Amino acid sequence: MIIIIAAMAQNRTIGNNNDLIWHLPNDLKRFKRLTLGHPMIMGSKTFDSLGGKPLPKRTNIVITRRADFQASGAVVVHSLEDAIETAKKEDKTIFIAGGGEIYRQALEHADAMELTIIHRDYDGDTTFPKWGEEWREVAREDVTDDQDVDYNYSFVRYEKS
Repeated sequence: MIIIIAAMAQNRTIGNNNDLIWHLPNDLKRFKRLTLGHPMIMGSKTFDSLGGKPLPKRTNIVITRRADFQASGAVVVHSLEDAIETAKKEDKTIFIAGGGEIYRQALEHADAMELTIIHRDYDGDTTFPKWGEEWREVAREDVTDDQDVDYNYSFVRYEKS
């Protein structure tokens, strides 16, 4: 199963200047809980935004067009298809962790999406792609009382029908 995992504002913004715009501890805990032990595919900019270090206890597969790109502790490939094939050798559950272009390419391959939707708009230079009617919401947890932040958000799972 290929699962896209992302946090986005209600206007689809996911980042600005190769960085997250918000700090949402509950989302980070959820991200870790869901992805731990599974291969995780991301673009080179997303990998760089993590400090150029792989996230522990999961295989980090980095997609780049740059022939000279190196990512210590991660597997480097040059297409989403190569990344998926590499990940399938390790596990049946694969996570796609961004960024915007990788998400756009992954929509046709993915079986599910685990999204954190922040209920406010943010300015940014990277957005999550629009998805089609083949996706249906199957689970939602609305969070309205998180004392760490001054906004509401929802954890939403979509599956492709």
